[in-house]
Amino acid sequence: MKRTRVLVSSVAVTAVLLTGAADPGRADPRDDKKRIDAEVARTASLLEGATERARVAAQRYAAANAALPAAREAVAEARGRVAAAKVRVTSTRRAADQAREAARAAVERYERSAQRVVEAQEQAGSFVSAQYKGSALASMNMLLAARDLTDAADRYGYFDRVMELQRESIRRLSATRRTAKDDQNTAETARRAAEQAERAAGDALAGARAAERAAASAAAEATRLATERKNALAVANSERAAVLARYRAAKAEESRIKAQLRAWEARNNSGGAGAPTIRPGARLLMPVQGWKSSDFGHRFDPYYKVWQLHAGVDIAAPGGTPIRAAAAGRVIRAGWNGGYGNYTCLSHGRYQGKSLTTCYAHQSRILVSAGQQVRAGQVIGRVGTTGASTGYHLHFEVRRDGTPVQPLTWLPACLC
Repeated sequence: MKRTRVLVSSVAVTAVLLTGAADPGRADPRDDKKRIDAEVARTASLLEGATERARVAAQRYAAANAALPAAREAVAEARGRVAAAKVRVTSTRRAADQAREAARAAVERYERSAQRVVEAQEQAGSFVSAQYKGSALASMNMLLAARDLTDAADRYGYFDRVMELQRESIRRLSATRRTAKDDQNTAETARRAAEQAERAAGDALAGARAAERAAASAAAEATRLATERKNALAVANSERAAVLARYRAAKAEESRIKAQLRAWEARNNSGGAGAPTIRPGARLLMPVQGWKSSDFGHRFDPYYKVWQLHAGVDIAAPGGTPIRAAAAGRVIRAGWNGGYGNYTCLSHGRYQGKSLTTCYAHQSRILVSAGQQVRAGQVIGRVGTTGASTGYHLHFEVRRDGTPVQPLTWLPACLC
């Protein structure tokens, strides 16, 4: 079991490395571990009567089989993240290159516009300087050469129009320069954003590559799990004959127990005449404080393709927990009984014409002896894991005329 738990934990840790524990879109890896542990426990319960080697092999097979999907999913997810990150890097690098080119072109436009504005300003300055420094006489000569007042006015307006055109040209160039500056600012902002996105994409790629390395580890773990499963199945198959022989022995033992209980009732209660009568609707006391770990009924063993009867209900409890008589009665048998380990059966009387018996298996200690009278609630033994048992629990049976029946119908609904 320890090795099984280690390999389950490694899969859970890999899942955390690949996806992050806080990812809301992914199930909590701890849930995977609980599911795997539950599958291992179920397998152990199913194969309680098998050989130890077969039971361990089947548990390893169950753990590997349950862990494989998570390992394979981790590999696929990590590879998907790497592919997405690479696409993102390519896209953001292209966008960053385009933004840098746009910023460069905008700077050039601005510089050209600024240069034209400077040249226009210089031309306007030269024109104004010439107008006021040396052209006054020329202007006067033009006016004196006018044919009439109308022609003089036209000649005088010429200078104003030239100056206005010069000023308009400067205004247009200044507007162009402002537009170029705005383009430059916009392009620079886009360039910075693109480069920031490029850095973020690079970081994402670095993270994805780390995930890819973790995915490679997960892939190796998945391969190991597949090998573990194959080897475990081979061991389980090699134990087939021994396990089937145990199942046949358990079935024969069940028949012997049934016959022994009936024979005891016939000898000691004179066919029922000497046994107390149990009223209809009576309930038994809870024999141990714990929790139900396995139910009563026929089970199908998926490894060996055999149906087997689980003749009682298992109640898990710490080793040494007191086991109490479910009702007043007389001890029929108390001792070792093969796969049941330390096994005690109590006769309680007749219920609707049939004998009622309770039996207690896998005890660490038996505190009563055959023929002893016990009261309801008296401590008759201690919880253990003797016989064919995979952990501390009480296997509790209710039998009528020696035949096992569902114990839960006789116990408190709360199992308390």
